[in-house]
Amino acid sequence: MLNYDKVLNYKFEPIEQSYTIRDTMLYALGLGLSHDPLNRDELKFTFEKDLQALPTMPVVLCRPGVWYREPELGIDFVKLLHGEQSLTVRRPIPPAATVIGQNKVTKIIDKGEGKGALLYIDRELFDKATGDSIAVMTHTLVLRGNGGFGGPAMEVPKPHAMPERAPDLTGESTIDPRAALIYRLSGDDNPIHADPDLAIKAGFPKPIFHGLGTFGMVIFEIIKHACQYKAEQLSAFDVRFSSPVYPGETVRTEIWIDGNIVSFRSTAVERNVKVIDNGRAVLSR
Repeated sequence: MLNYDKVLNYKFEPIEQSYTIRDTMLYALGLGLSHDPLNRDELKFTFEKDLQALPTMPVVLCRPGVWYREPELGIDFVKLLHGEQSLTVRRPIPPAATVIGQNKVTKIIDKGEGKGALLYIDRELFDKATGDSIAVMTHTLVLRGNGGFGGPAMEVPKPHAMPERAPDLTGESTIDPRAALIYRLSGDDNPIHADPDLAIKAGFPKPIFHGLGTFGMVIFEIIKHACQYKAEQLSAFDVRFSSPVYPGETVRTEIWIDGNIVSFRSTAVERNVKVIDNGRAVLSR
């Protein structure tokens, strides 16, 4: 059973990470950028000349590892899923830097016996050289095996409401069959994304693409179609993960623009399965 007090008060030590322009380019390549190497708009994220870091890159920096596997916490990590992701960018992400990350469990919602629990973890990134806060994000983990542990009753936050009209824009990207093998080099080396035998044991027909890889790829569709490749126009993002994505699939993203708010959802075309829903991005322009 989940140990509420130990999980809520889990002590994360600050994490220091240095990354280079190679890491920045590798992250973008893992999301499928520069599939057309002559696309000059995408080269600014994958080539050192005038290199820019994508605004979603903080999700792969200063990760706390598999802390949730510690037995005294009582987390059923086999049934753990990444349910939601939010990210607010406070300053442009440097293409190379040393950053400090501070992770913290902020709340745990017990949905009841057989209904699972929600675990919210905040991470803030600071530029070591200046002390400036670069980005803050929240990871929502779905603990499918930990409902009914006796935690305090809390209301589950409502998802972003999607527009009811037809989308204003639509984008499509086909995930490279090697995408998970490339993306995992940015820090998430869970073998479920690479080992076919392990993926089958986990209930998948083959290795799945990283949820945060799908997140980054879909946000880039917004950068491409709603911002004309001007990544600096986006300052915040929120998504719900609905279903795993497989390398080789085509992901279609529907986009709605209402003032400075962009709503979006994404579907795996070949299976007609919604993979990201209730997406919300904020334009800073």
